[in-house]
Amino acid sequence: MLKRLWNIYCEGFRHLPRWGRLLLAIVLAKLLIMFVVFKLLLMPDYLNKQYTSDQEKSEHVLNILINKP
Repeated sequence: MLKRLWNIYCEGFRHLPRWGRLLLAIVLAKLLIMFVVFKLLLMPDYLNKQYTSDQEKSEHVLNILINKP
C-alpha cells in the first residue's frame, strides 16, 4: 500500500508543468525557512541552559504554568 501511494506521488510530481515545479520549490523553501531558520534563531533552548536535571525542568515548567496567568 505504501509503495502504491509513493508511486502516485512520484508520477504526479514527474508530470508537473514548469510553473508547478517552481511553485513547489517556493513552498518547500518557505517550509525550510519556517521550521529550520526560525527554530534556530527565535527559539533558544532555555531549559537545557538553565537546568541540568529533568526534575528541575519539570518543576520550573509547573511553576510557570501555575503561577503565571
